Amino acid sequence: MFFRSKFFELVAGMLAVAAVSVATQSCSYKGTATHAPSAQVKYEISRNDSLRYAYFFDEAVKLQLAERYDEAYDLLKHCQEINPYAAEVYYLLAAYHGEMEQDTLAMNCYKKAAELNPDNYDYLERLAQVYISEGKLDEATDVYERLHEGNKERSDVLAMLLRLYSNSKDYEKMLHTIDRLEATDGPSEQLTLGRMSIYDQQGRKKEALNELKQLAHRHPNDLNYRVMMGNWLLQNDRKAEALGEYEHVLKEEPDNVLAQTALVDYYKADGQDSVAHEMQERMLVSPKTPSDTKILLIRQIIQENETMGNGDSTHVLRLFERIYEANPKDAGMVSLWAAYMKLKEMPDDSVNVVLERVLAITPDDSNARLELIQNTWKTQDYDRVIEQARQAQQYIPDEMAFYYFEGVAYYQKEMKEEALQAFRRGVGQINEQSNKHIVSDFYAMMGDILHDKGRSEEAYAAYDSCLQWKDDNLGCLNNYAYYLSEENRELHKAEQMSYRTIKAEPTNSTFLDTYAWILFMQERYAEAQIYIDQAIQNDTAASAVLLEHGGDIHAQNNDIVKALELWQKAVDAGSESKVLIRKIKLRKYIKDKGNEK
Repeated sequence: MFFRSKFFELVAGMLAVAAVSVATQSCSYKGTATHAPSAQVKYEISRNDSLRYAYFFDEAVKLQLAERYDEAYDLLKHCQEINPYAAEVYYLLAAYHGEMEQDTLAMNCYKKAAELNPDNYDYLERLAQVYISEGKLDEATDVYERLHEGNKERSDVLAMLLRLYSNSKDYEKMLHTIDRLEATDGPSEQLTLGRMSIYDQQGRKKEALNELKQLAHRHPNDLNYRVMMGNWLLQNDRKAEALGEYEHVLKEEPDNVLAQTALVDYYKADGQDSVAHEMQERMLVSPKTPSDTKILLIRQIIQENETMGNGDSTHVLRLFERIYEANPKDAGMVSLWAAYMKLKEMPDDSVNVVLERVLAITPDDSNARLELIQNTWKTQDYDRVIEQARQAQQYIPDEMAFYYFEGVAYYQKEMKEEALQAFRRGVGQINEQSNKHIVSDFYAMMGDILHDKGRSEEAYAAYDSCLQWKDDNLGCLNNYAYYLSEENRELHKAEQMSYRTIKAEPTNSTFLDTYAWILFMQERYAEAQIYIDQAIQNDTAASAVLLEHGGDIHAQNNDIVKALELWQKAVDAGSESKVLIRKIKLRKYIKDKGNEK
């Protein structure tokens, strides 16, 4: 038979239990089961069988540890035949049956192990866990009660019993279990609140409130318990008493956030929305209100504004301004302000003012810097993009996106050497966690620049690096393939790369043109014409290079009329090809040794 290895993580733990069990047994196997079980099981085996059993069980354990599981299983079955009263054998076999999805056999083995050795807590606990996994919660509850009876100090067993009784909504036993937990671990807020919740579910409101009162009495210096009591009163329509609790707390601690928040809920429940909003705003501008509480409050205000105020942002924006004036160093709130403005599609220049405020507080906020650069990019102010990207690199030197923006901005300014240096600094930050898409684009851009500078071998090395990070970078595949075809080298490799691009984007005129031209360079003119015609059909920009290629391919297919038509269109589209006019005059294809693309 074959056993999956994941199961043996469980069995490894069982071996220690079983080995101890065997070690503690006498050679005589005459009398009762190990650990003096409550339900005594009478059995006896001969001394010879006892020795045989001990030998074979020890061998089974060794095979188990050597991960020879099939043989270990066979020996355990043999041990069972020698001594059908050995609890540890049933315990180990149960796990094997479970792995083989023989759930009934596994359950029976666990039950047998616990029956033969009912004082072994490991056996009982495993049996209970199996009962739970099988959905037999009543049986599991009985076993956990037996476990607790054997060891009353185990609060984890009581915690499990509490969950089981909660599942069956047995409130009285839940309360009894909480009492037992308190006897074991002492009173706690969690247990008191648990008891209160049970009383609430039973409709015993007086007892529920008394639990809260006792909690507040035990912690007189923690006024948050008085707030909890006020919340309970408010939920049970005892508004006046709830208000009294909140006012008592705020008299003692005027800046108690829980009481202030609860009072906001009280005013809303009482229909006093304007008073609630006024209190919310006081909390928002107060320097004593924690930042996370402020963020929750402002989000609540935004949500209410969107649902009930028809999305009018004027009030919210004024509120953000007030909050900033009172707390100009609260970075979280200022970031939320910028995000809200973005959500409401405010003008980029207005958003940028707030983003600058974010960066004045937390200059290493990469999200704010990226958004600021992206907003600037839209204006095509590439000098400003370069400045912002360089500033960002000082604070977040390992974020590759900033080098990318700098490099592309230089490229747009036709400052290719500066762009190349920016990209090289960027790839210097590459590590195992780097975004493969960004790294791939870095190398692709470097390859394009290096090729433009006439450094073809370095360009191809950069393209190879690009494809190692992302082998389906279509722009890189297209340019790499085309530049190889221009040099009439590695055309088979070029064709394979180009073919991947047209499979991915079958209507991309640039990709189709490249593939057609590679076929042309391989003198596969008929095939090339199929793809160049598709490229021309999909070329909405009427590219002069593509049209000239079309003319060349048609000319080599002896369709000179179509060739002349396409060559003339290339002239009209502004072609700078030096041989194009000669092709038209001579009415034939002439190889252009210059750079055509």
